[in-house]
Amino acid sequence: MLVGFHGYAEDAEAQLERLRAIPESTGWLTVSIQGLHRFYQRRTDRVVASWMTRQDRELAIADNIAYVAKCIDAAAAEWPTITTIPTIVFAGFSQGVGMAFRAAVNSTHSVAGVIAAGGDIPPELTPDALKRVNAALIARGRSDDPYPKEKFADDQRRLRECSVSVRALEFNGGHEWSGEVVAAASHFLRDITS
Repeated sequence: MLVGFHGYAEDAEAQLERLRAIPESTGWLTVSIQGLHRFYQRRTDRVVASWMTRQDRELAIADNIAYVAKCIDAAAAEWPTITTIPTIVFAGFSQGVGMAFRAAVNSTHSVAGVIAAGGDIPPELTPDALKRVNAALIARGRSDDPYPKEKFADDQRRLRECSVSVRALEFNGGHEWSGEVVAAASHFLRDITS
């Protein structure tokens, strides 16, 4: 199961499109979860979402983790060909990266890895928690101001210190899920299943 988390002021459909663009995703049950904190995008009046704000952060994290677990169980129940969930990869963009890592370290299922583009690892995740992640693909555009190169380097260090197999991708671009991310994610998924 490939489980996605969208960025701030996006919806689940945006992340689902990103996941479906990964060639290797055709062999996976692809699920995209929308954040609980919904609001109207001012320009379009479209309903979008956020994973959390600074207010009541710990409560929001707990709510989100429980919500994600229920979504995964509901998806598995809806697809009767999946009797167990043998492999899960969590994939996040921007604000969704934090949720992908939180979901991975709190999952009761076997987590094969995390694909993270344009966002950093949450600071509250301890080394013991990060050791639950087997592999990670982390990516940033060279001109991605919201995810600076110093934070990118620190995330690589944190993961490697926890014995996580890390693939780091820095590409020419900005704050985006680029074609390079799609290609790297496809290789990442292929390697996990081989």
